[in-house]
Amino acid sequence: MTVRELKEKLLTEERHDLDSLAALLKILRSDEGCPWDREQDHHSIRSEFIEETYEVIEAIDTENTDLLREELGDVLFEVFFHVQLEEEKGTFTMDDVVRGVVDKMIYRHPHVFGDITVSGTGEVLDNWETLKTKEKSRLTLREQLEAVPKQYPALLRAKKIAKKAAKGGVDFGDEAAQTADIEALAKQIAAAEGDARGKLLTELIWRAVILAEPDADPEKDLGDRLNAFVAQF
Repeated sequence: MTVRELKEKLLTEERHDLDSLAALLKILRSDEGCPWDREQDHHSIRSEFIEETYEVIEAIDTENTDLLREELGDVLFEVFFHVQLEEEKGTFTMDDVVRGVVDKMIYRHPHVFGDITVSGTGEVLDNWETLKTKEKSRLTLREQLEAVPKQYPALLRAKKIAKKAAKGGVDFGDEAAQTADIEALAKQIAAAEGDARGKLLTELIWRAVILAEPDADPEKDLGDRLNAFVAQF
């Protein structure tokens, strides 16, 4: 369809659907569309994707159904935008994205689509991690830890790494040794600069997560520890 035909379709259809959203992006990115939308690439709209995701989280946390519907729409728009950019280059389409995620979910739910029996949620999660590790060919613990995205916020990345490391059999030692390590790290951070400081801070937060008492209030306990550590530099 031409851009004019796509415009007519959007303006006259009684109800919009996913095809309408795809058509909207084609219009916006066309020569007859919006100058701003034409100028964008994956990197320039990266922050918008993150911001819209946080707004979905706000709607979930406040249990605001109307806001959730709206913000999910904004996230969906961002997804279609990224797909449109790749479709223009001929790399993949929305059909490819959908096909990929459906195939992946079928593969990672063998207890639903196969003959695997599970005892509960815990076993489901263990199987998921095993299948994901096999699928990504991350055979060593180091490969699994290095695969945790560096783009995660520091605390989330530290938590993910600590959890994977513990599952991999890493012994973090007793609390006294951990506390000593953290104090030493705090001194290194105070003297470090730039990227080195950021890496050391991530390491410190990781160890703080590990040190949190399992039977205590995790948010309060971890918050108290982090405040104490940050105050040292």
